[in-house]
Amino acid sequence: MSISTESKGRVGIVISNAMDKSLVVLVSYLVSHKLYKKRIRRSSKFMAHDEKNVCEVGDKVRIVSTRPLSKRKRWEVVEIIKKSK
Repeated sequence: MSISTESKGRVGIVISNAMDKSLVVLVSYLVSHKLYKKRIRRSSKFMAHDEKNVCEVGDKVRIVSTRPLSKRKRWEVVEIIKKSK
């Protein structure tokens, strides 16, 4: 097993961009219920750094983990996959 030096990346939807150079990204994923084996949709919110303030609410973005930038901000936007209308 090789050890990857690449940061962990996630894809999510921007739900808030009210802060300067920061935004909140909602990442949804599926998990299996332990007893009933039904797939359940779960979600997590991540605060991410947006250096140029180009992301809008509803954009689909890719974020990667980075060094701590503030108390809650540990992620950075690397690309906008799809702009909102």
